[in-house]
Amino acid sequence: MRIATEKDLDDIVAIYNTTVSTRQSTADISEVSVESRLTWFRGHDPRTRPLLVHDEGDKVAGWVSFQSFYGRPAYDHTAEISIYLSPQQRGKGLGRSLLKEALELTRQLNIKTVVGFIFSHNVPSINLFKSLGFEEWGKLPDVAEMDGTAYSLSIFGKRVNE
Repeated sequence: MRIATEKDLDDIVAIYNTTVSTRQSTADISEVSVESRLTWFRGHDPRTRPLLVHDEGDKVAGWVSFQSFYGRPAYDHTAEISIYLSPQQRGKGLGRSLLKEALELTRQLNIKTVVGFIFSHNVPSINLFKSLGFEEWGKLPDVAEMDGTAYSLSIFGKRVNE
């Protein structure tokens, strides 16, 4: 993995947008634009909350984002993690490899706790996180509504560094 650059944003957004219609990985109900994601992209500090990409050839095949959790100083050592893969890479072990690699960076990023917010019906992502030692720390029942259907959100966490 490497630190993402603005040149990668087209691929990052394209991968993200492949998940919108699945109602599996994001609460966005319509595709997002590159322009709408610029502030989010620029909010990633490579030293503390990086946005990382994995290339296959000349295209981004997957990405991992660390973001600050809840925006209060007491949570400075906690980060939210997100992972997205291109459709061609799903189910092949790349997600596990990238998540494992990202977790190995947490010490140098001064992160002690990692949390992930996963739709409760997203079994592949839940299994991925559980395979690397994440535990379900909470569940928000029916907090999202898409296409007239309510969806629950599970909170997974892992203490990575003491």
